[in-house]
Amino acid sequence: MSFDQNAFLIIITASMIAISCGLLGVFMMLRKMSMTGDAISHAVLPGIVIGFLVSGTQRGLEVIIGAGILGILATLMIDWLRKKARVQLDASIGITFTLLFAIGIILISVFAYRVDLDQECVLYGEIAYLPIDLWISSSGQSFGPRIMWLAILNLLLVGGFIALFYKELKITSFDEKFGIVIGIPASAINLGLMSMVSYTTVSSFEAVGAILVVALLVVPPATAYLWTRDLRPLIQLTILTGVLVSVVGYYLAYLFDSSIAGMMVTVAGIIFFLSVIFTHKKFKFTLGTQKETQPFSS
Repeated sequence: MSFDQNAFLIIITASMIAISCGLLGVFMMLRKMSMTGDAISHAVLPGIVIGFLVSGTQRGLEVIIGAGILGILATLMIDWLRKKARVQLDASIGITFTLLFAIGIILISVFAYRVDLDQECVLYGEIAYLPIDLWISSSGQSFGPRIMWLAILNLLLVGGFIALFYKELKITSFDEKFGIVIGIPASAINLGLMSMVSYTTVSSFEAVGAILVVALLVVPPATAYLWTRDLRPLIQLTILTGVLVSVVGYYLAYLFDSSIAGMMVTVAGIIFFLSVIFTHKKFKFTLGTQKETQPFSS
């Protein structure tokens, strides 16, 4: 079989996005905030529209900056509603993302009704176009796919953030009050984590879309959590699951001539449900073995 460079670029980029989302998703899951990524993916729409109006293009740096600012704003709103207004977390997430998403729709209808800023730009993405969307310098030199470099930068930032604040993230994820007692700035760590989630979500929109980003934030960590409760193995298994989803999802999409992002989400869901079935049977078998051996141990 000949080497397919385009397939390699798509798989490696999807894998890097999956790893970035999975690393953040582990700590989001431990904080019971997994669906905050979904809220951010909707709440950044006003920032995308404003960035588009400023730059005149969907690929401008202004779009990423605008969406990133709205993502941080959404995080602050959710945190304020939860802590100050004493609104339950799920309600605060729902209120925040619906309000900001509605503002984004109004901005599109009022200011950007003549431009092509449709749902496919944000929701679905199309990673199949990655090999032809090149980063070309002013001198005409090509440096490879633009989204791939964004994925590399994102992975470095996420990996660096987690490596630098691993202890703080671990403590505040399991017991935030204890972290505050021993002097860890829990609010700043939480804001940093949410900022990274916001940036990761926004920077991955164009390649894989919000649906796959949310799935990669939630499903691989949830799958890994079925197998282990230890943090380091949880992170390692999350990374492995994300890469597996990227590889299998791509080749199944190629086989069935379907959406790559959609197939990756489907594969992630199948792996999760297979894990549920297998770990449930393993748990029942373990309980049965313990019951059978109990008389001998006593």
